[in-house]
Amino acid sequence: MYHFIGIKGSGMSSLAQIMDSLGMEVQGSDVSKHFFTEEGLIERGIKIYEFNPENIKEGLIVVQGNAYNETNNEEVKRAKELNLKILSYQDMVGEISKMFNTICIAGCHGKTTTTAMLSHVLNNITGCNYLIGDGTGYANKNNKYFALESCEYKRHFLSYKPSYSIITNIELDHVDYYKDIYDVVDAYQSFINNTSKCAIVCGDDENTRKLKFDKKIIYYGLSEENNVVAKNINYSEDGTSFDVYIDNTYINNFHLKLYGKHMLLNSLAVITLCYLEGLDLDKVKEHLITFKGAKRRFTEIKVKDNIIVDDYAHHPTEVLATINSARQKYPNKNIVAVFEPHTFTRTIKFHKELIEVLKKCDQVYIMDIYGAREKQEDYPNVTYKIIADEIEGAQTINRDEAFKLKDLNNSVIIFMSPNDLSKLENDYIKLKQE
Repeated sequence: MYHFIGIKGSGMSSLAQIMDSLGMEVQGSDVSKHFFTEEGLIERGIKIYEFNPENIKEGLIVVQGNAYNETNNEEVKRAKELNLKILSYQDMVGEISKMFNTICIAGCHGKTTTTAMLSHVLNNITGCNYLIGDGTGYANKNNKYFALESCEYKRHFLSYKPSYSIITNIELDHVDYYKDIYDVVDAYQSFINNTSKCAIVCGDDENTRKLKFDKKIIYYGLSEENNVVAKNINYSEDGTSFDVYIDNTYINNFHLKLYGKHMLLNSLAVITLCYLEGLDLDKVKEHLITFKGAKRRFTEIKVKDNIIVDDYAHHPTEVLATINSARQKYPNKNIVAVFEPHTFTRTIKFHKELIEVLKKCDQVYIMDIYGAREKQEDYPNVTYKIIADEIEGAQTINRDEAFKLKDLNNSVIIFMSPNDLSKLENDYIKLKQE
């Protein structure tokens, strides 16, 4: 029996579902609060307990979530006292990945959606196992491919040795761990070195171009300098259509029911992988059209004349991409941001950039900083004010103040945070429906 400490974490939930699919016995524990990542676990009947050292018994193999250790979790402490076998999340994923032709998808932004898109296309054409950072995971031992979202935080993705690696971009993030952009590039260099067959890299990104690779590397993007290029692009309210050329040869026309340049680039990574694997590109085209997106990535609900968008965006680049997507799809509506800054270190590092991108909205609401693994007492002078006070007309809001949004009409209201904002969203929906 495998016991997951922190089973509601997005990656942990996905991994537990994969192991259950492969016939392994799985259970886990976490805090009592509900998270959207529980849905797949509940559907499979995987038992979830509240944290309690009594959950840890002789004979268990423990999979330890990266948020927990023996100083902040009694279960980890108990497992060590019993001398149980303990595997980190990434080590367990690494073991599973050895069973399949693994494709690792990495990047500061876009890795969740690209993994989900690739999984959708491959699964419909030939069958595909997948671990997606939106809490989704599945495996069938007879499938050839394994699409694996691979996180760069603390160099966790170096536990994997993929056949293919996809790198969507490289930017500075996780500033509580990485010293600077050179440190980040160094991590990705180590990651690409672990690839055995081919690296598929967004060549429009200046930092990805710094990577060296002694095996095959394919660049994709909008610039003519890439191997795989999108041309004749049409961004519309209906989605995005474009022609694809590979080494200056026309391949096919594709259409996405998705919005923004970032989604187009994500699809180029998927098309490139499928082309290299010799898959029917007409089928790739067919299944790209039916891809609706990953969980909590521009997830929409219509309420009266407003559109509610739930999105994971927290880095300035992601926030801008989400705002631009809303503008493309809904050019005649007001764009409203409800933004929860994520971690004090990220807010300190990127507050100026966040201010500039949020100013592109018609109205902005700022929430308190969600510290995650960080504590307010360690950053006493850092609050939401370093963003809110610099945006004219910005208002503050918390989870119990949905009434502040009640008078918004003909608007796209974008709730942005890696944290779960469903209470605020649901309270707002109830107010409008009343």
